[in-house]
Amino acid sequence: MGIEVEQHNQIRIITMAGQASTQSFSMEFLPLIADAINEGLNDQETKAIVLTGEGRFFSAGADINAFQRSIDEGDAPQLIRTLTGILHPLIVRIRTSSTVVIAALNGVSAGGGLGLALACDARIGTPQARMAASYAGMGLSPDGGTTWLLPRYVGEQIARRFFLGNQIWSGQEALEYGAIDAIVPQDELMETAKAWASMWSSWGAHTKEATKHLLHVQTEHDFKTHLDHERTLIEAAGTTAAFKEGVKAFLEKRDPNFE
Repeated sequence: MGIEVEQHNQIRIITMAGQASTQSFSMEFLPLIADAINEGLNDQETKAIVLTGEGRFFSAGADINAFQRSIDEGDAPQLIRTLTGILHPLIVRIRTSSTVVIAALNGVSAGGGLGLALACDARIGTPQARMAASYAGMGLSPDGGTTWLLPRYVGEQIARRFFLGNQIWSGQEALEYGAIDAIVPQDELMETAKAWASMWSSWGAHTKEATKHLLHVQTEHDFKTHLDHERTLIEAAGTTAAFKEGVKAFLEKRDPNFE
């Protein structure tokens, strides 16, 4: 078992099944996960992706035996470089693509799997969802964008306690901190995630891509620079078919159709 892909109109469901959820960050499964997500991001007919796992895990776990072999062979840094070389560009694409990506957290997200969850546009969990860093116990420092993303959701000191305390958050704790956006019963998870994906992806492509981009870079700009950046992008929006449709729909007192 590995990656399962289903297409529901303009929403693509990607499930990390079996070992793809329990050993996501291995040379066997991480390339498969990245390929599946990148194919969804590249597909012009797919407006949203719902990413989920199977059983007790959303996405967690490295191949510890592979880590031990790399230690024995003296090439652990190269293995880590190769894995992060796959994961990190994928996370940047998720953050900046016009495709909306919703994480449906059925269970544990840990390590690089936590980074994958945090990179998504929203996280919907169940009472069984868990978030863990897991780096400290392995003698590692964090990766997968976790130390950039998590403080922006929950605040720096809460993130500091999470990482240095090697904490495991329940779904409810993650919701209260702001790392998860909603908690729903297990049997409602996928329908809720698809509903969010459908609504969030219904806007024009420029609106989605520019909004995601502006939110992604806002902490890197001073206020005036960011205002100039906003101005450039909203001027560009004024040339799009979606802008024309939005104005027309407003005047006609109807919902816009951005198809």
